[in-house]
Order: sequence, then structure tokens, then C-alpha cells
Amino acid sequence: MLLASAVVVWEWLNEHGRWRPYSPAVSHHIEAVVRAGPRAGGSVVLGQVDSRLAPYIIDLQSMNQFRQDTGTLRPVRRNYYDPSSAPGKGVVWEWENDNGSWTPYDMEVGITIQHAYEKQHPWIDLTSIGFSYIIDFSTMGQINRQTQRQRRIRRRLDLIYPMVTGTVPKAQSWPVSPGPATSSPAPPCSCPQCVLVMSVKAAVVHGGTGPLQPAAARKNMAPPGVGKLPQPPGPGAKPLDTTGTIRGPGKTAPSQVIRRQVSNTPAGATVGSPASPQGNNRKTGRVALATLNRSSLQRLAIAQSRVLIASGVPTVPVKNLNGSSPVNPALAGITGILMSAVGLPVCLTRPPKLVLHPPPVSKSEIKSIPGVSNTSRKTTKKQAKKGKTPEEVLKKYLQKVRHPPEEDCTICMERLTAPSGYKGPQPTVKPDLVGKLSRCGHIYHIYCLVAMYNNGNKDGSLQCPTCKTIYGVKTGTQPPGKMEYHLIPHSLPGHPDCKTIRIIYTIPPGIQGPEHPNPGKSFSARGFPRHCYLPDSEKGRKVLKLLLVAWDRRLIFAIGTSSTTGESDTVIWNEVHHKTEFGSNLTGHGYPDANYLDNVLAELAAQGISEDSTSQEKD
Repeated sequence: MLLASAVVVWEWLNEHGRWRPYSPAVSHHIEAVVRAGPRAGGSVVLGQVDSRLAPYIIDLQSMNQFRQDTGTLRPVRRNYYDPSSAPGKGVVWEWENDNGSWTPYDMEVGITIQHAYEKQHPWIDLTSIGFSYIIDFSTMGQINRQTQRQRRIRRRLDLIYPMVTGTVPKAQSWPVSPGPATSSPAPPCSCPQCVLVMSVKAAVVHGGTGPLQPAAARKNMAPPGVGKLPQPPGPGAKPLDTTGTIRGPGKTAPSQVIRRQVSNTPAGATVGSPASPQGNNRKTGRVALATLNRSSLQRLAIAQSRVLIASGVPTVPVKNLNGSSPVNPALAGITGILMSAVGLPVCLTRPPKLVLHPPPVSKSEIKSIPGVSNTSRKTTKKQAKKGKTPEEVLKKYLQKVRHPPEEDCTICMERLTAPSGYKGPQPTVKPDLVGKLSRCGHIYHIYCLVAMYNNGNKDGSLQCPTCKTIYGVKTGTQPPGKMEYHLIPHSLPGHPDCKTIRIIYTIPPGIQGPEHPNPGKSFSARGFPRHCYLPDSEKGRKVLKLLLVAWDRRLIFAIGTSSTTGESDTVIWNEVHHKTEFGSNLTGHGYPDANYLDNVLAELAAQGISEDSTSQEKD
């Protein structure tokens, strides 16, 4: 037994091994089905509570989330948390991602942040739970310890997650016996979508070719006013529409869009704003369906179509879909039926494919880039600069302030008229000295600036912590590797009139140096060589020249914690975005993207790299 009382949070496992919470509204919906017991059918249709989750169904017998359009299975779990923690109070902590939307933290992280917030701590370091971030409550910001990049965070109130009382079993099996206070199980839902889900599951389990229904559903299969199910059409029969009229031969094209405004959300259910589970991993989760051959799957999908046609839900025959996969056509047909049942537009066309690489290119077709010398660059380990102390470096960028203003030093948050509040290793300057940065004019304790410099890369440069103005030449901590670049005779989407610049980054795993987070510890290098693409236009070549400067200054990559996999001590991108899709833009890292070249120029400028930098490198 775990707790006398607990908050229940339903979570799903993403492709990076992190358990992601469903929203409170979705968790309440799942919990209601669990407490209803076997009579509810054992399947949870998430689209009933949140239309954005329409492709997803949870099978409580196997504790898996199933995505109909890709066939992906992901484990789910029923997890328990202290009622006094964030989920028990309806508190959700979120961070702002690159496209301006808000993403909730994992439940463990959100609870940790909320605990520090309630204790009125000014900040919290998340390193202890495996994340290289600092949460600053005074600015409501998240700071990356390696790159110093900041993101906004927010705290918002949502529904309180469902509560359980009494004995809480360790096992997360189904069915779960309801507690004493639980009401009697609700009758199974007879909406077309739930009828379909039940019959799909029953048909797969029993191996039947017709729509096998649960006992309760078999007694009353069709809604009131609906006649018997139509018989399967003969070999030459044309498909029926929803009114029983024979369709013409040209009206069932695969690209037909079907719309139906139907609300299947249970009365009284509150729709939250969950982050939709990702289903991009197509290599897993098809074990059950893979045991059926193509004809069986298509018969199964068509059988489900008949169920919904009988109840007034429009559909398109699955036979209009062709493809090499034995699973995709049937899944696409089932998905179209399900999504039309909840009122979503359905377009039965084959989805675009991810195109990461160009067609094969022979060595004779690979050309050097006009105006750019060589075709590759290498970096070696950083040579430490000697002979100048931090005080000597900062002296070039500072002017002493004899009469400090009545303001706070934004590094230590103490008044500038008082000594520095920095408590770390003691710099050799006096703690009450104040200086003004020459270009931007921001004022700090010199003591604090020296401490900040000592905690950085110590490369002779300084970046204003307020406005990010860079003094000197900023360099990074990129590990040794190779950058290759050349022209290939293919065009990128959106750039039909020019060839393509291909960049290939290669970095091997190795041992971290003194400038890295964990000196002497090994680091991994996942996904190399990494292929990136630019249009061979005037602006594309300009970006390439600046990327070469960034490479030489070791600013393209860093060693830290991956934001996608959660792995620490690995090579990560360092705030300069690259396009890694050649012929598509399914992940947001491809073309067409009209703003990409301007955006990457701005990112390079934020690292202190502009057109002037190319002439500086030549000098």
C-alpha cells in the first residue's frame, strides 16, 4: 500500500523516456472509465474530452495509448502524488517554447518548482533531478546553465487532479475496484465512436471479420430510430452515402473532405488544455495489428464503417486507399471514421513523408561553393589564453563609477551603494567598487563581473547580463570535430531557382576538457554526422560564411543536457538553428521557411557574429 490518500495523475511515456502528464480534465475522464469497471469496455477515447487528442485511445487492459493514424503504442501509467503537491492544488508550471506556446513541465519537475515557490526561495537549481536549468522566480525565467539562454516560465491554475482515498494499491492494473464512496458503475456509452472502439478491439482479440460488440452493446447496437445494419455490398455494388443513396463513380475520391458537427463530450465534462501526446515514432507499437494480413485489416475497417453508417456517421470506403503497407490503409480508414464521428474534418489522402536527405549524389556532382575557400574546417581543443587576469580583461570594457546610483546590481541583487553580495570564491578587487560597461552603459559591482567572468569560458570576452551586448570576441566550448560544405545539384522546397549548400558536421565522442561541465568525464555524440541544408542564394552563402566563423569560434555545438532526450553530458546544438530536413518540413526543421535565413542571421548576431566578423577572421 502506498498512501492513505493520493492525487491520481495519468501519464504517457514519450519517445525520450520521459513520463508526460495528461491534463487534469483528461485524467478525470480516464479515471471515470477506470472506476466504472469492466462494464465501461476497457477503452478510453481521449477525443471525447479534448478534440486535439482525437487520434488517441487508451486500452486499459494493456495500459497502452494507441494512435490510430500511425499505429503507435505508448505505455501509460496511473501515478500517485501527495495531495499537498502541485497536482493536488491544480497548479501547473509551464515554459515558453520557440514558437511562443506554453509547454507543461514533467510532473516531477513541476512539483519540485512549486515546492521551492511555496518556500519563497528566490530560485531553484534543477540539477539535482537531472536538468541543467535554474528557475529564477524573481524574473519568472528558466536559465540554461551551459548556454545561459533564458526562457519565460509561468504558473497557472487548472483543475485539481482526481483524488483517491483509502488504500492505494501499488499495482496499476485494470479493472480497479472502486472504493466505498464510489458510485455504481455507469452503463457503457452507446455513442458511435465508443461502439466502434469496442468492436475494433473485440474483432482484433477474437479474430472475427465482423463487428463483434460487447454484451451490452449487442443488445442495443444502433441508436433509436436506426434500422438493421446494411449487408455487405456485392462485388459490383457502389458505396452507399449516409442517406442510403447510391454514390456516383466520381464522388468518392480519396481527397474528399468530410465534415460533421457532432459533440461526443460527456455532459458536465470540462475540457482542459493538455499538451497533445506526440506520436511520431512509427517503428513501435504495431505488434498486435501486424499479426493480421492486409485483407483481414481491410475487412475489419469496412465492418466498422457499416456500424457508423447505420448510426448516421458519414464515412469513405477504405478500398479507395492504396499503399505498400499492410497496416496503414486500414488504420487510415478507421481514423477517418473516428475523427469524423467527433466532428473533425477528415481528408483521406496519404500523409506527406519525412524527407531528410536529397537523392543520391555522385562525387562528380559535388562542387565547391564559389566565393568560399576550401570545403571543410576542423576544430581542435581550445588553447587557454595566458598572461591576463580577469581584472585586466575587464578593465578594457569598464569605466569606474565614483558615485553609484541608488539601483540594484542585477547580478547579486544588492544595492550598488552597498558592497557586492557575491559569496563565492573571492576576487582580488574590493567588493564595493562599481563599474559601467562602456558601450551599453549598464552598471554592476566590478566584484560581481569578475566572478561572472571566472564562471564563464574565460576567453577574453564579456557579455552584458542585462542586454547581452558582447565585448571582445565570444568563443564557445564546442568539442573537436569537422565541418564539411559543398554544392549539390538539387533544389530545396521554396528555392526552385538555385542549388543547395549541404553542410555535414562530424563530432566524435570524447573526454570533457576543463571548459566543459564535467571535466575528465566522457561525453556522447548522438546523431553524427549531421546533415544540414541552405539554399545556394546570395543570402544562403552569407549565412554559410557566418556559420564558418561560428564554427571556428566553437559556437555551433556545446556539451550539456539534451532538451529532446534528457541525456546529460552529450553534444547539443548551441542556439543557432539549422535545417536538417531536405525535402519536407514535418518537424519544423525543413523547407519551405521564408523567415529562416533572417532568423539564423539574428541568432548569429546574438552570438556576436555579423558581416564584420568575416573580415575580422581574415585579419
